[in-house]
Amino acid sequence: MPIIDIHIHLSNIESFRQTANQLSFVDYSAEGLKREFAANGVVLGVGMGVTEQTAGAFPDSASPNPMLLDLEESVPPFLMECVGINPSRLAGPDAAAELDRIEARLKREQTAGIKLYAGYYHYYVYDRIYGPVYELAKHYGLPVVIHTGDTYSMNGLLKYAHPLTVDELALQQRDVTFMLCHLGDPWVMDAAEVVAKNPNVYADLSGLVVGDKEKFHRFMGEQLFMDHFRRALVYADRYDKMLFGTDWPLASVELYSEFIRRLVPEAFHDDVFYNNALNTFPRIRQRLLGK
Repeated sequence: MPIIDIHIHLSNIESFRQTANQLSFVDYSAEGLKREFAANGVVLGVGMGVTEQTAGAFPDSASPNPMLLDLEESVPPFLMECVGINPSRLAGPDAAAELDRIEARLKREQTAGIKLYAGYYHYYVYDRIYGPVYELAKHYGLPVVIHTGDTYSMNGLLKYAHPLTVDELALQQRDVTFMLCHLGDPWVMDAAEVVAKNPNVYADLSGLVVGDKEKFHRFMGEQLFMDHFRRALVYADRYDKMLFGTDWPLASVELYSEFIRRLVPEAFHDDVFYNNALNTFPRIRQRLLGK
């Protein structure tokens, strides 16, 4: 079965390096990711653009738009990217230039979508500051990927990352497709309702476990932990709107694939691991199927 990993990172972020070195023990490099993809049948990955100007500063309000995959000089051929948005730079005299640079990147065929770091940056996703970004998403037919749930930084504010904020946004922007990252964990039931209610909202299942083999096997053996997510998936009953992602380098591709296979009923594996990404991201479909 081919796999599309809809959510990985390949940016020069200090916290990602620390996680790779101390928790997940993956080779945080393009070559390391390429080897993992090849060993696990991943035919394409999507990197979430994010940058920091000073080590440990993420979420960095000084990062210029668009935020990209800056761990390597260019995007590797086995990846596409979602360009990251720093809303702090979308106001003031340089806003037009920032938006021009975002639009220029969106025109590239390797750009699969747009990434908002809600919670990391202290703006609600329905804030008017994002209005021009949604207009660009609509114009180019690109989905907007939104961080929801717990933040991987103590500088985040959780009220901005709650999945219920996307319900209001989805109503305001019915012509734009949105994808909730991490199923809004720990508010997975709220995220499930937002996905089930709104025809233009999907979710990825990335980043639900961080760590190595010991951590994964301990959590996969904990019934309460697994039922936390299963309850939301059963409630939503929309396996056609759930997408596989690892949040690499927070976990290895092999371990995370095993986790999702245990979490999602086998009848829906083809959709979650592959088909849903094609249906949600038009440029992924064009890249892999030519249509």
